[in-house]
Amino acid sequence: MISSSVHRTVLATFVSVTLAAFGLFAAPAYGDPWTQPTAEELSMTAQPQVPGAAAVYLNREESTIDNLHVYSEYVRIKVLTEGGKKYANVELKYMAGGATGFDVTGVSGRTIHPDGTIVLFTGKPYEQLVVKGPGYTEKEKVFTLPDVTVGSILEYRYNLRWDDQHYFPPRWEIQNELYLRKGHFLWKPTNRTLVRNDERGLLTNTLSWTYNLPPGAAIQQRESPKMSLNDHQSQTIELNVHDVPPAPEEEYMLPASSLRYQVLFYYSAYRNGDEFWKGEGKHWAQINDNLIGHGPIIQSAVQQLVALTDTQEQKLKKLYAAVMQLDNSDFNREHSRAEDKSEGLAEIKSSDDVWTRKRGSSKELTALFVALVRAAGMKSYLMAVASRDRNVFDPAFESLYQLNDDIAIVTVDGKEQFFDPGSRYCPYGHLAWNHTLSGGLRQTDDGSAIARTPAESYTNSGVDRVANLSLDEHGVATGTIKLTFHGDSALRWRQRALSGDQESLEQELTKHLQQMLPGGMEVKLASVAKQSDYEEPLVVSYNVSGPIGSSTGKRLLIPGDLFETNAKPVFVHEKRETTVAFHYPSSARDAIHISFPPSFTIESAPGSNEIPFEKRGVYKRMAETSPTSVTVRRNLFLAEVFFQPKEYADLRSFYTKFESADQEPVVLKLTAPAAGN
Repeated sequence: MISSSVHRTVLATFVSVTLAAFGLFAAPAYGDPWTQPTAEELSMTAQPQVPGAAAVYLNREESTIDNLHVYSEYVRIKVLTEGGKKYANVELKYMAGGATGFDVTGVSGRTIHPDGTIVLFTGKPYEQLVVKGPGYTEKEKVFTLPDVTVGSILEYRYNLRWDDQHYFPPRWEIQNELYLRKGHFLWKPTNRTLVRNDERGLLTNTLSWTYNLPPGAAIQQRESPKMSLNDHQSQTIELNVHDVPPAPEEEYMLPASSLRYQVLFYYSAYRNGDEFWKGEGKHWAQINDNLIGHGPIIQSAVQQLVALTDTQEQKLKKLYAAVMQLDNSDFNREHSRAEDKSEGLAEIKSSDDVWTRKRGSSKELTALFVALVRAAGMKSYLMAVASRDRNVFDPAFESLYQLNDDIAIVTVDGKEQFFDPGSRYCPYGHLAWNHTLSGGLRQTDDGSAIARTPAESYTNSGVDRVANLSLDEHGVATGTIKLTFHGDSALRWRQRALSGDQESLEQELTKHLQQMLPGGMEVKLASVAKQSDYEEPLVVSYNVSGPIGSSTGKRLLIPGDLFETNAKPVFVHEKRETTVAFHYPSSARDAIHISFPPSFTIESAPGSNEIPFEKRGVYKRMAETSPTSVTVRRNLFLAEVFFQPKEYADLRSFYTKFESADQEPVVLKLTAPAAGN
């Protein structure tokens, strides 16, 4: 996680220019001559610190020169295996057009073979659109370095340029997927006074940064020499690193962007973090209150939706349901901003506009819900949160751009409750998992405050898996399976349905079950129930047939839990570097009923087993048998989301024990010849 260490320094103040408030772009190095490879670099076949690595960075250089309005990057990569040849394909993403006018220039590169032969890149990068959204266009320039083999050294550089009226502090991402032998990061910030481009016109004359550095590394700050008598004194910020391991890559991690070594720079109009969050938070709250409003259209809508005799809870449920019925444009591409414009619809300026057109973005629908609730006479507040699938909120990083999504807080009968109307199909009174246990900025009666979101109960999310099968004398089973998804498990599938057609959804649901069951079983999806009824579990039914066990002479071994047949151990490593971060607390309940002909008898079945994990989880299994059937029930409950590295051994032990128990088979013994034998 990003260190809370923060450095602040006051910039010199001279000429007034504009600072674009919206962006950081991680961009690198300013062009030095090509580096002559050493004999060791040419002949190396591995990096001892990372056995089996596909490639390593020999060095990376990043440079930002504010007065030239340019980021530059210079990269040298050694290819160690066939898999490392993929790094010859370079994709340079950037925000194109708009007020800033970003562009990638100066692309050059070469390939150096192990014998020292040099092959220059003589082509031209081609440009392609990545994504286009409201007010932004993301493009990329793509090129491939030539004639790459195992043992090659890849070298390339490029510049990212923008117009003269904007300044962007860099973001030094020191650690990524490859081992870094040597890195050099440099920034020459402007010595001009910068003015925020919002209506307040704040002077941003304080340069700050928060960082997480490799052991022994330190940021150097020094005054730059004057280039002429008329030049103003400026400064240089620099960092040198060496032997940086790859970024952690473990099961169930926090977002990698919050764990890696990095330095996040930002300009500030404030002297410290408390001033920043108080000042910017108040401005953020006011801007959103203007959007929320609740004009005559909202007031009229509330009068139609709720009754005077309704309780607060009844009013809320009706208002939430009304918002959920609207088109969420973040999940539905049918309506874009351009299409709104072509239909003569003006830019949304208040919740009245959202209600009138019956659609809006996730943020707009959340603001609409707050507006409706306020118009109904209840206290309601907006909260901007860091989405836990993308980043972790860090108050030391003074930027609102780490807050990705909005949720709503409502005071109901004197107690605050959290709602997620911007997450399509999220049930009433719940948050999508990526908005739980997160941090952000919320509105208050007198402005704003940093706040945390609550956890969800393990009883809210999970899946029930029920199989009812008949086994014939040859070990072939036929029957039905029903999967019932609750909470976030259901939310995942419902939102997936919005990104494709019904056929592709059903194919994925079929594959989801096939991957659990023994190979050779045929799975046919029978029905999907409650697909749009977000307040109810999602129920998926299947018809299945095929062999479910392995034969050893006169014995048939059947998996004790059919749904865990192909499960692999979750935590295979003995040690852990990072916090274990599950998506959400969960429950899994299995019931497998198998009937078989009288020619079989049960030789053994999994015994009852209970494996507790402190007060954080429990595994229970039991089996019921009769002369012609066996029923295995398995329950797994996990009540917490985060486990620190020091807790990893106990967590891993719990998983290892129940994963072993899951593989205990039901053994059937053939007591009479099968028909036809």
